[in-house]
Amino acid sequence: MPKVISWRRDIHQHPELSNREVRTAAKVAAPLEKLGLEVRTGIAHTGVVGILTGGKPGPVVALRADMDALPVTEQTGLPFASKVVSEFNGQQTGVMHACGHDAHVAMLMGAAEVLAKQQAELAGTIMFVFQPAEEGPPAGEEGGAKMMLAEGLFANPSPSAIFGLHVWPGESGQLQVKTEGIMAAADSFQITVKGKQVHGSSPWRGIDPINVTGQLINAINLIPARQIDVTKAPAVVSFGQVHGGIRWNIIPDDVKLEGTIRTFDSEMREDLIARMAHTSEHIAKASGAEADFHVHNFAAVTWNDPALTEWAMPSLQWAAGDKGVAAIKPITGAEDFSFYQQQIPGVFFFLGISPEGKPLSEVPPNHSPMFDVNEAALVNGVRALTGLALDYLANPPELNKS
Repeated sequence: MPKVISWRRDIHQHPELSNREVRTAAKVAAPLEKLGLEVRTGIAHTGVVGILTGGKPGPVVALRADMDALPVTEQTGLPFASKVVSEFNGQQTGVMHACGHDAHVAMLMGAAEVLAKQQAELAGTIMFVFQPAEEGPPAGEEGGAKMMLAEGLFANPSPSAIFGLHVWPGESGQLQVKTEGIMAAADSFQITVKGKQVHGSSPWRGIDPINVTGQLINAINLIPARQIDVTKAPAVVSFGQVHGGIRWNIIPDDVKLEGTIRTFDSEMREDLIARMAHTSEHIAKASGAEADFHVHNFAAVTWNDPALTEWAMPSLQWAAGDKGVAAIKPITGAEDFSFYQQQIPGVFFFLGISPEGKPLSEVPPNHSPMFDVNEAALVNGVRALTGLALDYLANPPELNKS
């Protein structure tokens, strides 16, 4: 654990944005090579995979950690706080591990060290997947889980299951999991409302895209509230950006809007997107404007295979000890771990990392500039990854791999 904490602090102090995890990848690859693992680098730009082949034949199981940081300026005041400044989509920004990926990397490296010492006794193979760009690649680039898979991550060897964990505000050391949909599918959407530029003193001479935009935002926000059966599964639509105009007395030609869609059901997702496109087109048309609607899929539903989740429970309970394993409600955040689960059965779970005795309402959430990790909890994360791998090789479950 001293090594795990040291690795975590080093990576935390030197964060790197998505597809730029060059130093982090090198810090991961070197210890894995010293442990005698087969190490593959440069997958999906900066991804690292360590292959631990046991002394006996058996199944293949994968463990995953994500490596990238966020464009967030750290405000924790920690002695190892990030002071890194970098460029993100053309803007200068502070960089911080505000989502705990530094802890994910350190815990998986710790699990690799424990498991490598048992290589001769292992009946099977363990893949340690250190993934870049979970937070999404920069504009115009590809990356993340989808790109690792496209480059043959699961080709040789081919794992039959994958496990991953995420640090999260919650009782320190407690593991949290649920079967089926644990995190939402995430789509980004862009709408361009096209009007006709005119002087602000005579709006009747043009077509006002700002006025249309106001109607459009209200109408789209009402779709999940009034047109979707949210008793089936949650659905969320949020606008994050609105850009239009350059001067106070000019009605502009167009307005650009961007936002996110979160769903837990594929049919509901398709219905919601279709309704958003229909609403955009017709509200714009009613005012003589046009609306171009586009959607980009960031992540699918993080879907925990029911049989594999049930199988994993004893391993998780052992790892958590007296901290226990708790059920967790669906989380409207998203994870590209979901793309691995589209290929093979997988289980994604959470590790509580809140300070002891601090009310959950006072704990800074993930992506906050004040986010921090209670390092005392990390041992249970290492235990979980290690235990799941050992138990899988010793007693692999019968799963529906279709």
